[in-house]
Amino acid sequence: MKHNREFEIAWQGLKGGVSEFAFSIGSEFMQEHGAGDEYKDWKAEVLLKFDKHESFFMLHFDISGQVTLPCDRCGDDFPLQLWDEFDLIVKLQGEGADEDNGEDESDVAFIPRSETVLDVSPWVYEFIILSIPLQRVHPADAEGKPTFNPQALSLLNQLSDPEEAPEHNIWKGLDALKEDNNKTTNKRKTK
Repeated sequence: MKHNREFEIAWQGLKGGVSEFAFSIGSEFMQEHGAGDEYKDWKAEVLLKFDKHESFFMLHFDISGQVTLPCDRCGDDFPLQLWDEFDLIVKLQGEGADEDNGEDESDVAFIPRSETVLDVSPWVYEFIILSIPLQRVHPADAEGKPTFNPQALSLLNQLSDPEEAPEHNIWKGLDALKEDNNKTTNKRKTK
């Protein structure tokens, strides 16, 4: 992975309060950080609001843009609109080893006070990836109708037809065991 100074924030030189940083993210950045080959044509904008305090920073990431990826239902590629926002707290740590490092806090990161810059590229990548929904399907058209590939859906429906599926009833032997168990239980109750 290439080192890119564009994502380094020299926080010691910033005044207290909110500073804004904007990043344009493309396919090259996402591929360098490990995005899969199924994602194409990344065009993302990240607006970072960096709120500097004495011993911590509050970072707010606004994600917008688009990526082309395959639909989970029909398999055709489609452009997915990205939009999300994430908050992160970065706490400054002293050099002492007795300080709490907050390993159980997922939205808090820790850096030593001796660091002069903060590299936000891993968080930019992570938050862009997290802005992709788990279920990726074609959006509905203006009338609310699905826009899936009809040929792919009809093929999937043919393949999933239950009439053609072979019958493998693996549970039929359990019914006999259940009946035997019920007879045994009833005999015990009548005694």
